[in-house]
Amino acid sequence: MTLTHDSHQPARPFTHPVRVYWEDTDAGGIVFYANYLKFFERARTEWLRALGFGQQVLREQSGGMFVVSETTVKYHAPARLDDTLLVTAELQSGGKASLTIVQRAYQQLAGQADALLAEGTIRLGWVDSTTLKPGRIPAPVLEALK
Repeated sequence: MTLTHDSHQPARPFTHPVRVYWEDTDAGGIVFYANYLKFFERARTEWLRALGFGQQVLREQSGGMFVVSETTVKYHAPARLDDTLLVTAELQSGGKASLTIVQRAYQQLAGQADALLAEGTIRLGWVDSTTLKPGRIPAPVLEALK
């Protein structure tokens, strides 16, 4: 396996902007609660990409992939249609086969502190992409995330 990463890491926590579209909302124009998990997934994917690990290439080169095994989300305030959100991802703990990521979604407010909308933890496991049996996270990925 020839996985490598850029040793220059972005500042922690990683942040990713998200715009709220019609498809993200319910009939009242408020973000449907499950869509925060989609926003969190996008931020984790972009975090890996920023570290030099596109998920498709990672799967092709290593034969493995991350899967979500557990989530918890606490909702503080609603996001609405056309809001601009800032979604974060930060490693809380990591082992050889799994990671726990802390994520938050903030509403970006002009001239004010960003408002916390939702926060949660996502536990990821590493599995063989063919058999889905647990495996070890490639060392370069672990090093980059820590």
